[in-house]
Amino acid sequence: MLTYRHPVAGDVVNIHVPATPEELDAFVDWAQRANERGPIALDTETSGLDVFSDGYRLRTVQFGDAHDAWVIHWERGGHFRRAALKVLTRTRRFLIHNAAFDWLVLDRHAGTPLEDLAPRTRDTKVMAALVDPRQPQEGGIGTGLKPLSAHHVDRTAPDTQGDLTAVFRSLGLTKANGFALIDIDNPTYNLYAGLDVVLLARVEPCLAEELARLGVRERLIDYEHEIARICAHMQRRGLILDDQFTRELDAALCEEARQNAETAARYGVESVNSNKQIAEALTGMGETLTEQTASGAVKVDKAVLLALADMDLQWKRLGVRTPNPLAEAVLRSKRAGKWRSAYAETFLETVDASGRVHPFVNSLAARTGRMSVTRPALQTLPSSDQMIRRCLLADEGHVMLSTDFQAVEMRVLAALADVKRMKEGFQSGGSDFDIHMFTARLIKGPAATAKDRKLFKGAGFGKVYGGGITTLARQTGATEDEIRRAVNAYDATFPEIRRASARWQREARATGMVTVSATGRRMPLDRDRTYAVVNYQCQSAARDLLGQALLNAESAGLLDAMRLPIHDEILASVPAGEAEEFAREFERAMTFDLFGVPIVATADIGGRSWGSLYGADF
Repeated sequence: MLTYRHPVAGDVVNIHVPATPEELDAFVDWAQRANERGPIALDTETSGLDVFSDGYRLRTVQFGDAHDAWVIHWERGGHFRRAALKVLTRTRRFLIHNAAFDWLVLDRHAGTPLEDLAPRTRDTKVMAALVDPRQPQEGGIGTGLKPLSAHHVDRTAPDTQGDLTAVFRSLGLTKANGFALIDIDNPTYNLYAGLDVVLLARVEPCLAEELARLGVRERLIDYEHEIARICAHMQRRGLILDDQFTRELDAALCEEARQNAETAARYGVESVNSNKQIAEALTGMGETLTEQTASGAVKVDKAVLLALADMDLQWKRLGVRTPNPLAEAVLRSKRAGKWRSAYAETFLETVDASGRVHPFVNSLAARTGRMSVTRPALQTLPSSDQMIRRCLLADEGHVMLSTDFQAVEMRVLAALADVKRMKEGFQSGGSDFDIHMFTARLIKGPAATAKDRKLFKGAGFGKVYGGGITTLARQTGATEDEIRRAVNAYDATFPEIRRASARWQREARATGMVTVSATGRRMPLDRDRTYAVVNYQCQSAARDLLGQALLNAESAGLLDAMRLPIHDEILASVPAGEAEEFAREFERAMTFDLFGVPIVATADIGGRSWGSLYGADF
């Protein structure tokens, strides 16, 4: 048996790599003893990140505790797989870092069901995010195993992923193909595979101690593991890709990017990615550009260009100026190119053999706990888009169903800040209540117009999301003076919001610049952005309402129908003949009372494609 030794925090740990059936028996004996002592750390090495892609391979499975690790070469088959499966089946509790990934790897490639493994798992990435969700560049420790190990275990702990990349280069491999092509007997590969579980076993008790010290409730930790499991279940199921439509869309986006780039070139912009060329051309057209980047360059980012093109952030016409044709051409060329690479090409690259794509759902993506969907990043699509969403289909004989919270940000704000008049409106307004027109009429009287509604909607979202006067003016098309007066009127009408913000900021300053959500989530604030506390409180509560909705939906038997959590909605694939019944069940799962404010949801039944919910004809 090969055994590698390495120092960790003053100890020498052992990395065992069995090569014969007899040595595998020693591994199984060790696992039996370790199982009696406590949880066993578990990890995998694979050929890459796209778990569902053709040709994907599970290469090794690692098991370990604080002193010993065993690297089992799954790729060799036979006795190796049987030994690994025996331990996977019999172990009572596992520690995994970023469990959702390994759950899906072992579910798909080792026959160990997600449903069996998840209840036996404690995820140290989830634990770390509940201690401090910030990454190192934000002032936190980070939630990766390397920074956690360096902080809690040994400041010289190796960066196994980074160091392996250097090994790949020395072998003529790249980071992209190294994990698939490196020799399974490579000493560094096996050493680092084993070290990860040793470090994991040592990090977990440190995180558990820190969670207890900070008073983070066990119920919140368990809740996050349940949400992670549900998100992994949705990722495993995936959505059917309309291959022909996606290929046609890919070609159309390529042509749109080319045509708009040609238009930009006629105004002297040879590259739509050159901010200098864009700024010079716009100035030559008579535009006044006043904003600057941190380095002092003229700013021509998306927000600036949208304003020049007379569009809001959703690309809808504002009607406040003549659209600048260069700004619009640059925007459309860049968007087409981005959508092609981020969506159409990614769909075609990642579709599995059964014709499904499996977007990754990160259940804890932000400080506030907000979820994200990546590869591709579907949550960044504009709310009005039907084109990209048209690529994704419900199952055969099914239709798409989307159940969305109604005005959840404003409802949460009213509940958390105890905004009396706003709460009264939500309580008495019924299912069709419009908080923004309600606000406009409170301030302007019964004759309030649609323009007034848009203005006060912007002011309200500014409270929730922390948008400044300039940003709100761009979003609404109003002047900065109009926005300033609207914000002042909003504050006078709902004074509880400013008082709640001040209270939350005081509480954060008294606890090391950490604000604690209604569910006990710790959210560090940046000292130069303490005003963001309102956004953090509201966004976190809204996210946990969605998380509870996922749990409620599972309890109602809807888990297999769910496909994605997107912002404040749950997307589902349901039998066409039972769509109305499913709609009622999802609405019921997403109905709550939050501190006296009704949280309600509306289900929309579409056609076969996700895009049908946004106007697509299929």
